[in-house]
Amino acid sequence: MQKINYLPTKIAGYVGFFVQAIVNNFLPILFIALQDVYDLNYARLAFLIIFNFGAQIIVDFVTPKIVDIIGYRKAAVLSQFTAFLGLALLSILPNLINPYVAITICIVIYATGSGLTEVILSPMIEMLPTKNKSGNMAVLHSFYCWGQAVTVLVTTAVVYLTGFGKWYIIPLIWSVIPFVNMFSFLRVPIVEPDKTQKTATFLELVKHKKFLIFMFLMFCAGASEIAMAEWASIFAQNALGVSKAVGDIMGPCAFAIFMGLGRVLYAKYSKRVSFIKLLIVLNIFGFICYMAVALSALPFLSLVFCAICGFTVSISWPGIYSQGAKTFKNGGAVMFGAFAMCGDTGCAIGPWLIGILADKFGLNLGFGVASLFSLAIVFCSVYLLKNKDCKI
Repeated sequence: MQKINYLPTKIAGYVGFFVQAIVNNFLPILFIALQDVYDLNYARLAFLIIFNFGAQIIVDFVTPKIVDIIGYRKAAVLSQFTAFLGLALLSILPNLINPYVAITICIVIYATGSGLTEVILSPMIEMLPTKNKSGNMAVLHSFYCWGQAVTVLVTTAVVYLTGFGKWYIIPLIWSVIPFVNMFSFLRVPIVEPDKTQKTATFLELVKHKKFLIFMFLMFCAGASEIAMAEWASIFAQNALGVSKAVGDIMGPCAFAIFMGLGRVLYAKYSKRVSFIKLLIVLNIFGFICYMAVALSALPFLSLVFCAICGFTVSISWPGIYSQGAKTFKNGGAVMFGAFAMCGDTGCAIGPWLIGILADKFGLNLGFGVASLFSLAIVFCSVYLLKNKDCKI
């Protein structure tokens, strides 16, 4: 019997997470451009983040049912198609109708693709007959980081070359990647779950105290990660007075590179370290990084802590996914959907909270409040470590 080569499946999954990084990160890099072209304040920009992750939350909720009906392959193709459609329309629609409404519509469309990606790609890679599943999960999620870094660099370069007025060229450029990857998912080998194997329902899962703690950890993981990623660029430019190019590269780009580095290192050494202990240590440093950014009066030092913050949040999201798969073996798409929904809720609340506080009190206070998400992860992780009923 010929051995099936699952490398193309992994590559399609990696590109899928790269696409998710594009749709979640390219627009915040353009916040200054949107302020300049459409006169949008911090609050309206913050609501664009809410629309993005709000749509993803809804998709996270319904995706397990979608997967039951159409399977993982068609769901993967759909994720790339909606990402492509939303990005492509974003380059056209703002010129045809009210720009803010148009941007919101396109965000909801490509956020659908992002939500599908978050729920289906992790279990797709988890179900492959491979070793070191924790490491594989970390590598998969590291491509979100590399995608974020490349998105920042390319988006910044195009803005520099074309100016704010031509911002609509950028989503058209990015739409090519999900368009191509859509055809990859039509061809690669995919392991579909055994239909005879019973999968736990959401109500069965939430009866476990540990599952509820995992859900809260995912909320805080999303909030602590995206709060810095979404606002680092505009913080560097407006609050610290550096140029857009320096702000983008030293802010969200460096953040993404450090986050990717953390995930690759965790993939290599995951079998040798305690996930929960490492989670505690990294989030203590995450709290310190957020507070340093909030309180430091030195622009360069603040940017350094922005970057290091990426390393401190690196293992939270993929690590909780992997631990959940080990702990709740019959969780399936329902478990991943619940985790993704909580994570995306945090992704929406964290940066939205910073935006609201920034309008009233400045970005520094927003980052100070966001540090509490890292602190919450520390307290919950210590509880898991000490409580015998919840120990992992």
